[in-house]
Amino acid sequence: MRNTWITRAETGADIPAVREINLAAFPTAEEADLVDALRADPAAWIEGLSLVTADESGDLVGHALLTRCHIGDTPALCLAPCAVRPERQNSGAGSATVRAALKAAADMGEHYVVVLGHPAYYPRFGFTRASAHGIGLTIDVPDEALMARALDTGRCRPLPGGIVRYAAPFGI
Repeated sequence: MRNTWITRAETGADIPAVREINLAAFPTAEEADLVDALRADPAAWIEGLSLVTADESGDLVGHALLTRCHIGDTPALCLAPCAVRPERQNSGAGSATVRAALKAAADMGEHYVVVLGHPAYYPRFGFTRASAHGIGLTIDVPDEALMARALDTGRCRPLPGGIVRYAAPFGI
């Protein structure tokens, strides 16, 4: 059976459900607390780039967040966290949420996104190994886990090289 997902920008009324999704999807409250801290950081938060996914009954099942970061001195976005309620994982809800977030960012005129995540999952959205573009971090992570992509691929805008500077709540 194929699921129909409804994706949209988070509203104020969604905040408790977004927290619950992140609490359910991860083993600790760290990601849920990170979302709250990013929401409170005006240097990081971009209205319209916290996306939720609802099922046909309107229940929220997924969340993806894009916040401001920099690659060197170039403004970019960080995709994190991405979460789906455990009972709805592997149903396409996460993919729908990530695709909606990337489209919303492109529609806003954003150019670059980085993600630190599962190397088998994110390439389906156009992410490639960041080190191939000269992009790195100040902390040690598996090389294949840091990925990046340009949003405006039709213009062939290359990814900038440099060290990723995350928003303060990330602590990196």
